[in-house]
Amino acid sequence: MTKELNELKSDIEPFRMELLAHPLYSELNSLEAIQIFMKQHIYAVWDFMSLLKALQINLTSVELPWRPSGSASTRRLINEIVLGEESDLDKSGNPVSHFELYLKAMEQIGLDTAEVLSFVQRSDLNTVKSDLEHLTISKNTIDFVSFTFQKIKENKPHELAALFTFGREDLIPDMFIEIVKTVEKQTGNSLSDLIYYLERHIEVDGGEHGPMSLQMIQELCGNDELKWYEATQVSIDALKMRMHLWNGVLKEIKSVPVLI
Repeated sequence: MTKELNELKSDIEPFRMELLAHPLYSELNSLEAIQIFMKQHIYAVWDFMSLLKALQINLTSVELPWRPSGSASTRRLINEIVLGEESDLDKSGNPVSHFELYLKAMEQIGLDTAEVLSFVQRSDLNTVKSDLEHLTISKNTIDFVSFTFQKIKENKPHELAALFTFGREDLIPDMFIEIVKTVEKQTGNSLSDLIYYLERHIEVDGGEHGPMSLQMIQELCGNDELKWYEATQVSIDALKMRMHLWNGVLKEIKSVPVLI
């Protein structure tokens, strides 16, 4: 790991630790709270896939006729990550994207996915923000997704790689899975699809995609001080936006009347 990468990780660590200790997690102690969380979080799962494809478009050849593009090493890194995120395996061994895994988990606990599916089908790069404003989701969720797409439009590969690596990956604490398992036992409702998604996400981030993403950032920033500075700033901004997203979910959960 280079000196620059170590400095970046050190600079963002306080924000990362604050996020991992967010009070939202302890409030996800009921089926209703988990439903509220998932209804908002699905849009973060979707824009993560969009961020991933923005990186692939930047770092590989996706036009005809094909021509070599950028570093072969970086091409391999991003294509390996896309393989895992866009065509992972479900519990039965069938290919599926992580977005589709999440939709399946939502359906398992009785959430209607029609709104998000309709949004995904009709929205494009220029209409994302306005389309979001017509959905029944919180302003915090709209802000979060809008931030991601603003960075996608700005189209700086080193910033996109930092946003992907430090703002999106490796941000689900292990305790979240234990909380979901506890709710499953207490309510008798199966949450197996959500548990599988979370376990798979943590496994992939820690075991495969994490090291690949770090290598990708090192290659894209190289010895350019400005790129390292911009990568650090976008990582901090991304962590703050994730905090903003979690704050919105927490506010909605706390607004639900408690039945006595």
